[in-house]
Amino acid sequence: MILEKLSSAVGVSGNEDAVREIILEAIKPHVDEVTIDSMGNLIAHKAGRRQNGQAGPRVMIAAHMDEVGLMVTGHTADGGIKFRYVGGIDDRVMPGLRVQLGKDRVPGVIGLKAIHHTKSSEREKAIGVESMVIDIGATSKSEAEALAPLGTYGTFLVEYRRLGNLVSGKAFDDRAGCSALVDLLQKEAYPFDVYGVFTVQEEVGLRGAGIAAYRINPTHAFVLEGTIADDLPKKKDQSPTTQLGKGPALSVLDRKVIADRQLVDHLVTTAETHGIPYQFKQPGVGGTDAGAIHLTREGVPSAPVSVPCRYIHSPVAVLDLRDYRNTVKLMELALRKLRA
Repeated sequence: MILEKLSSAVGVSGNEDAVREIILEAIKPHVDEVTIDSMGNLIAHKAGRRQNGQAGPRVMIAAHMDEVGLMVTGHTADGGIKFRYVGGIDDRVMPGLRVQLGKDRVPGVIGLKAIHHTKSSEREKAIGVESMVIDIGATSKSEAEALAPLGTYGTFLVEYRRLGNLVSGKAFDDRAGCSALVDLLQKEAYPFDVYGVFTVQEEVGLRGAGIAAYRINPTHAFVLEGTIADDLPKKKDQSPTTQLGKGPALSVLDRKVIADRQLVDHLVTTAETHGIPYQFKQPGVGGTDAGAIHLTREGVPSAPVSVPCRYIHSPVAVLDLRDYRNTVKLMELALRKLRA
């Protein structure tokens, strides 16, 4: 499992190079061919062991490399750095955070007005990104521009930590899926050709997945994700999207795809046959690369399988390693039993 290494890597949408290099090193000895397409998707072909001379299905398994982050959009006269979000980030988590900018990982903090100077009405609402500035210690506009020019990417500056059976870190959406896909590609060959695809720019519109699917033309597709676990206490009784410790989350419906029922049933049967815990993700929430893949060419039967993660799109995502391991176990067994 290379989750820690992947979580610590910086790979905001459109800038996934460092993540791709880590994955490439981990999978290259275990696959038959590796291609990087014009968008930056990493496509790994793992040839299947034919049964009775039949080719069988042609399966695509996708996980996106990119994470939400920041981009420098301006500089103030006194050396502050203005920025915008790349992907969906909640304003409420930003003030006071440590961040890192560019290839040199220039450290900075997101400052805000001291509480002594704020009115009570100001404390009751989130500060918008347009009112935030990153402080990197620069004292002039020219110094800030030299350290972090316009267009520089940034992300959270945090450490990966073990919390008993849980781990915390950034970018589990979707480095958890990437790590699981690496694990699957490192195993023995499957009864058919498998294409492991590490996609780009999912967080800004599922941009890489559809292009990769068009190239591969799969018969089936699975998408490995890190998804919302909102299983903490609430003011009113309502079902959580997913829960930590309850196993991999299977999707029936989200905002981008209605999962293929036969694939979902196959996953359920596999889990129940082998005593693997699983749960259903609350329908209608979120979206994954399956939204782009299933619309490719004549249509591709697709199903997302997710590792539940608390606080995704924040610097302190949390997942249960037992859910992670059960996701890999379920996917491996489901693949070995899949038929055309």
